[in-house]
Amino acid sequence: MRHLFHIPLVLGLLALAGCGSTPPSSINDVCSVFAQRDGFFDDWYDDAKRAERKYGIPVHVLMATMRVESGFDGDARPPRRKFLGIVPGKRPSSAFGYSQALDGTWSQYRRETGRTMARRTDFGDSVDFVGWYYSKTVQQYGISRDDAYSLYLSYRSGWAGYGRGAWRNQSGAQATATKAANIANTYAFQLRNCR
Repeated sequence: MRHLFHIPLVLGLLALAGCGSTPPSSINDVCSVFAQRDGFFDDWYDDAKRAERKYGIPVHVLMATMRVESGFDGDARPPRRKFLGIVPGKRPSSAFGYSQALDGTWSQYRRETGRTMARRTDFGDSVDFVGWYYSKTVQQYGISRDDAYSLYLSYRSGWAGYGRGAWRNQSGAQATATKAANIANTYAFQLRNCR
């Protein structure tokens, strides 16, 4: 009877182990990413498909965004600025987790979706966030749901910045959006052959 007390503890530890944020080892191959995260507590493909069904944003676009933003590292944060070249200072933004969602946008997402317990370190919550964000972008700006380039520009610039066209004078934003679109195309091709 004493051993039954340990069952919830063991199950809880196993669940936490499944939520580890160590990035997959082969992040340029989406089939490999999904294969490495296909377990009882942790099934990224199911999470991504659920977000696709809910928001209409294709899996390859969602996954390319996460690849560019965090490299599938659930603990990712922007590097700290250095004071005098050595003393760690503030981070340039509050971006955090798989989706690199900012504090304010994450709070809006949790409020609007009712997912008050959502965490940026949870892949399922983060991919749902990206789907939510992109679906709002589609509604507001009429971007196609599979236009990874424009969707990523809205993600990087924010809705207001995208609407103002701030990205037009930012070669870095355009280059990263091109990278996201190229990865999305690669992932789309790979997905046709792995599932």
